[in-house]
Amino acid sequence: MTITDLIPALKGRGRRRAVDEVERLRENEIALLTNLHAAGDEIALLQQDLTDAHARQAEAEEIIVAQLASIEDLRAENDELRTEVLRFRIRFGPQLAAEANANAVTVPSWVRDTSDPADQATGPIDVSPLWAARDAGLLGPVTNPGRTGPDDDTQPIPAI
Repeated sequence: MTITDLIPALKGRGRRRAVDEVERLRENEIALLTNLHAAGDEIALLQQDLTDAHARQAEAEEIIVAQLASIEDLRAENDELRTEVLRFRIRFGPQLAAEANANAVTVPSWVRDTSDPADQATGPIDVSPLWAARDAGLLGPVTNPGRTGPDDDTQPIPAI
């Protein structure tokens, strides 16, 4: 058998080739229709999602409008209350000042109850700059550079 003899056998007869092509086109059409219906279903789902999104947006806009109205009401109420507080301060200010003066703490600042061990009086704290402490002779030897004042801890550091 030669190659030319095999070609018609591989191709089939003319009538058979047309039937195969029609079958292939029908399968292709079924696949395309299936894709078309699936796309239609996806479009319907997307349209439903869009409708839901529009509904949620409308609800959110209603909430925003209600909140803005509430904010405006609260601002107006705040302004009224501020005005009322200022009016009360003007009206009762002298009375409040008289009560504060009548109930003032009159203990001298130098009198302090130190009976509690946790509330013992301390000496003044020297907060002068380091060079001022050096010039005043408050710095000890360089062996302890963080120490200022006398070597005895019981003595307060003198103020400059």
